[in-house]
Amino acid sequence: MPKRHVLHALCPYFAMFPPEFAREQIARFTQPGDVVLDPFSGRGTTLLEASLGNRRALASDINPVATCVTGAKARVPVLAFIYSRLDELEAAFCSTHLGDIETQRKSLPPFFGKAFHYRTLRELLFIRQQLDWQGDDTDRFIAALALGSLHGEMDRSQSYFSNQMPRTISPKPNYSLGYWQKRGLLAKEKSVFGILRKRAQMRLQHGNPIHEGVAVRSDVRSLGGVLFPWERSVQLVVTSPPYLDVTDFEEDQWLRLWFLGGDPFPTRKRVSKDDRHTSPHKFWRFVADAWKGIERLMAPNAIVVCRIGGKKQTLETLANGVSDSIRAAFPEARLLHQPIPSTPARRQTDSFRPGTRGIGLEVDFAFRV
Repeated sequence: MPKRHVLHALCPYFAMFPPEFAREQIARFTQPGDVVLDPFSGRGTTLLEASLGNRRALASDINPVATCVTGAKARVPVLAFIYSRLDELEAAFCSTHLGDIETQRKSLPPFFGKAFHYRTLRELLFIRQQLDWQGDDTDRFIAALALGSLHGEMDRSQSYFSNQMPRTISPKPNYSLGYWQKRGLLAKEKSVFGILRKRAQMRLQHGNPIHEGVAVRSDVRSLGGVLFPWERSVQLVVTSPPYLDVTDFEEDQWLRLWFLGGDPFPTRKRVSKDDRHTSPHKFWRFVADAWKGIERLMAPNAIVVCRIGGKKQTLETLANGVSDSIRAAFPEARLLHQPIPSTPARRQTDSFRPGTRGIGLEVDFAFRV
């Protein structure tokens, strides 16, 4: 089996399926040159595997963190450009009067003063202000590197900027403050520029993917219009929609959203009102609308591979929900094989919040549409 590409670890927030799953579906259902789409791209697993497999890769997500990370994998700058940009940023930081940065630092909520050493936080605030992650490929890649190092287990790695935190999600500020106080934990000073250089070298040590992909930020229900040049060209979809009543992505990624220009506290339903559905009826209606949103992009006899799950779900309820939602957009869709249950991975947050409940069941489906 081919080795996992190091770019998959660009930003290690929780993903619903591993690279091997996407790779297997792409190899099974497509040929080199075919078009592969992931309309819920997450951290860009499908896009990267499609690009590495000599397929044309399309991806979309509504969340800025997913957009940044997937976009960084879609158009990877050469290492020399990254080093040059980091040198430029560091020189500007060292020569800039930091009064404005200090004002920003002191105006942040108390969480930030405990989450980061004050010198580290000043560097983070500076590059947060300078990076044009939405408009520049090199800046986007650096931003994605920073998202991956923004928080994590400082007792296991020197590559995280923060006090002790999970690397996958950002716990609520008050929880984190209590956790650190109870254990007497203090943030250590870290060189943001130095860590970013090391991370860039690590991620690009084997060179860049030969093929570029296309990554956009879009509501999935509007994706057919956003990607209209690709109408009737997608041979395969490999994706994993948000699970039913499992996680609030916007809340769980609030600190990374802050780094990309968001608020310095957790928010809900500002990025997307469909971030988490607790009602099965509303959830399946959203999933059906998602399939309708990509219908015009699908080639004749295309394949949709979907991994989906949720709390308090049975194999039967998931199978009925997926089948009905697919056929709302593709009336002639047929199941290619029996649904395949998979075992949800152990969550990294278990060690920080023991006893919390995660995914109850997740199942793989494949349809010819």
